[in-house]
Amino acid sequence: MILEVHAAQILDSRGNPTVQVDVKTAHGTFRARVPSGASTGSNEAVELRDTDKPAFGGKGVLRAVKNVEEVIGPALIEKMFDVKTQLKEIDRFMCELDGTKNKSRLGANAILGVSMACARAAAAGLDMPLYEFLRQQADYQGVYVLPVPFFNVLNGGVHSGNSMAFQELMVAPTGANSLTHAVQMGSEIHHQLKVIIANKYGASATGLGDEGGFAPPITTLEEGLDLLSEAVELCGYTGMVRYGIDPASSEFFKDGHYDLGFKTNTSDRKTPDEMMELYKNILDKYPIGLLEDPFAEEDWSSWTKFHSTCSHELVGDDLLVTNIGRLKMAHEKKACNAMLLKLNQIGTVTEAIEAAKFAKSLEWSVFVSHRSGETVDDFIADLTVGLAAGHLKSGAPCRGERVAKYNRLMEIEAQSKESWKPWAYAGENYRWPSVSII
Repeated sequence: MILEVHAAQILDSRGNPTVQVDVKTAHGTFRARVPSGASTGSNEAVELRDTDKPAFGGKGVLRAVKNVEEVIGPALIEKMFDVKTQLKEIDRFMCELDGTKNKSRLGANAILGVSMACARAAAAGLDMPLYEFLRQQADYQGVYVLPVPFFNVLNGGVHSGNSMAFQELMVAPTGANSLTHAVQMGSEIHHQLKVIIANKYGASATGLGDEGGFAPPITTLEEGLDLLSEAVELCGYTGMVRYGIDPASSEFFKDGHYDLGFKTNTSDRKTPDEMMELYKNILDKYPIGLLEDPFAEEDWSSWTKFHSTCSHELVGDDLLVTNIGRLKMAHEKKACNAMLLKLNQIGTVTEAIEAAKFAKSLEWSVFVSHRSGETVDDFIADLTVGLAAGHLKSGAPCRGERVAKYNRLMEIEAQSKESWKPWAYAGENYRWPSVSII
């Protein structure tokens, strides 16, 4: 039973306010901190901000905090829910209490904080790790899968101050022999990349973007991928690493064109067909593991046309926003073959799990993600293992709010090695580990 619910306004990794929630039960007090995105889809659940207040430039979350303490908390306590067995009912009740399709009345940031804290309370009440509880919520019974981390080591787009339109270039150590080995590889590549950038562009070019990746003065995908290839080769990992690309193309789509010069004073407009040709050339030239949001969230025809000839993992982020309704639309239009899972896009743990299960029922892969505005909360590490998602991204292998997730995954791996549980590192099977790993 829930005894107390409290909330507070704290800061995320960008220095913007976010929501922290504490849920108290007979087994203790359980905390959750809610992330926030910069590149956001228009169909995401609504993050409630104090837009009418001057504090923090109108980005305060005191309204959301108040909704937790004065509306959500008292209502949950009155209902006398048992968190150990009723997380689904708790999440459904909060959605009904909000009464809107996008959680705009109480705020997805308020609801999600409570949902995450209740999940932690449930796991503790059942005396099991959080990933085990989430695994049971997802009805998954296969091998325990440690995911391939996709490290965002080069930043562009709205996450950095350079002129590159494309938001993220990632390295994924699919050839590692364990999650811990993968983290080592990612860290070494990241450090080597810093040396390369300093030599090519000067020490001032080694500044970091929002997610801990470097943001050197580059403009094209080729420039970035060549930097990654050089770093990987110098580390001795050629053939063991795939690359991930997240253009976050909704940010530079306007009037039917993609403006790759949107961060400069010089326009570089591309038609959807020209973007398709650009991507095809990149996919042919480099060992690309996945391509995320290559087209804008409402440019359905481009998604469908490109997907018809693309065998790579094609991940919908802004396109899908972790929402089953959007997944159904994408499936009908044959727009993509993978879903990016972000908890705060949908606003409850239960709905995120249901979206992942639905994606898997379509034979899609699931790629778990952090947000650019993060905290040291490591919930998504357990979620990735619980869902056997096979891969996640949590930024570069540096900065506390990013490595918190990777450190938690290494802890889970160490515990798995010492237990009876059948476990495996996803490796090259990261897209469908639950059917590929025996």
